[in-house]
Amino acid sequence: MKILYFSIALALITSPLLAQSNPKSLADAELPSLLTIYKDLHAHPELSMHEERSSAVVAKELKAAGCEVTDHVGKYDKPGLTGYGVVGMMKNGPGPTVLVRTDLDALPVHEETGLPYASTVMTKDADGRDVSVMHACGHDIHMSTFIGVARSLGKLKDQWHGTIMFVGQPAEEAGAGARALLNDGLYTRFGKPDFALGFHDRAEMEVGHVGVTEGYTYANVDSVNITVRGLGGHGAYPHKTKDPIVVSAEIVLALQTIVSRENNPLDPVVVTVGSIHGGTKHNIIPDEVKMQLTVRTYKTEVRERTLAAIERIAKGIAATAGIPPESAPIVEVLKNEFTPATYNNPELTKRLVAVWKKTLGAENVEATDPTMGGEDFSEYSLPDHSVPAVDFHVGAVDPAKIAESKRTGVPLPSLHSSKFAPVPEPTIRTGLIGMISAVLDVMKK
Repeated sequence: MKILYFSIALALITSPLLAQSNPKSLADAELPSLLTIYKDLHAHPELSMHEERSSAVVAKELKAAGCEVTDHVGKYDKPGLTGYGVVGMMKNGPGPTVLVRTDLDALPVHEETGLPYASTVMTKDADGRDVSVMHACGHDIHMSTFIGVARSLGKLKDQWHGTIMFVGQPAEEAGAGARALLNDGLYTRFGKPDFALGFHDRAEMEVGHVGVTEGYTYANVDSVNITVRGLGGHGAYPHKTKDPIVVSAEIVLALQTIVSRENNPLDPVVVTVGSIHGGTKHNIIPDEVKMQLTVRTYKTEVRERTLAAIERIAKGIAATAGIPPESAPIVEVLKNEFTPATYNNPELTKRLVAVWKKTLGAENVEATDPTMGGEDFSEYSLPDHSVPAVDFHVGAVDPAKIAESKRTGVPLPSLHSSKFAPVPEPTIRTGLIGMISAVLDVMKK
């Protein structure tokens, strides 16, 4: 009888501790303070390579969670830029090393969400222009969740062993942050991880859900500049000029034939002209036009063939217009802005899907299609994919709004939209549970 009483008493004492030692309970406990952090970060966004305040918040919270923190990590290809990367090492004896990453930066977007904590930040961009700044991609959600993951795993050291490398990465939107950290010796200074884990909120997935793609999930991203040169003159005498605006218009249309007529329809390619500028006045034909392109592919050979076709088409159309070879268009592929395709290790993906189905419910785990978006999380798995990595999606949208969008045909605000606003509480909670359970599984004792 004494043994029975002792067992009951022990159960009563330990049950509250057990209740707080699982991902869901820890997520619920952390949510109130994480929501405060989220609103603060949302109201104070910073552009790529200027994440001074955001990195300081992350560094402070990682230290409080028990990490050994190194800040100002990162070397950019362009000199004179400050690396605002943060690395927090949480050590718990021998075992695997797992990298957990969040991005820090925001976008030059004027916020139109109407939220009480909406950003009103204005700053100068790299070209000295006055721009608004907004967390239109959810990196504020990522940072808040990331902080909660660090806090929670610091409380769960009896359930895992090894080292967690928490990485706060700047300049994701510029496609330069991960490379800057690796250039600054991320894997030589802190150790090459055995696994890399990342996550991103999804603007068309309902809250409470996670999604993942096995294999390639994000595309190669190339930035291409084209300068079309001509011979300017008076708009009333076009026959005395070589009009670069007309040539540029022909190039824009012809570039789409790369996708429709030169590429296997089963190999995805996107060629988008996102910016075109030329001329100063109604009646002046300019000497040149500048275009900026984003090019998305998956296969290496498709990428190389597409980039070569862009140059061939641009120069060919200019030659047809009578522009001499010495004034042929200048086609520049920005090698420092290339982001390789993101590859989710199939074995690790299957393993984590099984974990999420247990912790979140099978009905809340989606197999998502790959996208033509880009994500420099790909850099952490290295070109040979020798670091098994998974980057998963976290639903961020009210189910009622998804249903309304399907009923009316009016699309939901996308990532990078001035009206995009994730539902904070359930998005952070699901991200927390998803990442905590993933880390615990790959580092379990």
